[in-house]
Amino acid sequence: MSNNKCQKYDLEERTARFGEAVIEFAKKIPQTPITIPLITQLVKAGTSVGANYCEADCAESKKDFEHKIGICKKESKESKHWIRMIVKAVPELKGEAREYWKEANELTLIFSSIVNKSRKKG
Repeated sequence: MSNNKCQKYDLEERTARFGEAVIEFAKKIPQTPITIPLITQLVKAGTSVGANYCEADCAESKKDFEHKIGICKKESKESKHWIRMIVKAVPELKGEAREYWKEANELTLIFSSIVNKSRKKG
């Protein structure tokens, strides 16, 4: 198995763990008329990162790969937004939310780098 494939597997696992962490975090958020839509949006975005990464890993073309990785970037960036909104609605979750925001930010940077490197290759 090539080193490149190992890296892909690690990112697949990392994005899956991020989605799982988002689900567990969402369960802790008190449900109010304000937080319910925020929770829904966060869970959709946070779990979509890994699903789209799996699709990118099996892309049918370079263009398809770049598109799916772009969606991963968009969803991880969107996750940061929803985490920020949840902290505004439930300030006592700020400490825990910070670690999820940091992971979403790191994933955004990783996917940005992948897109940039893919485009430079041709």
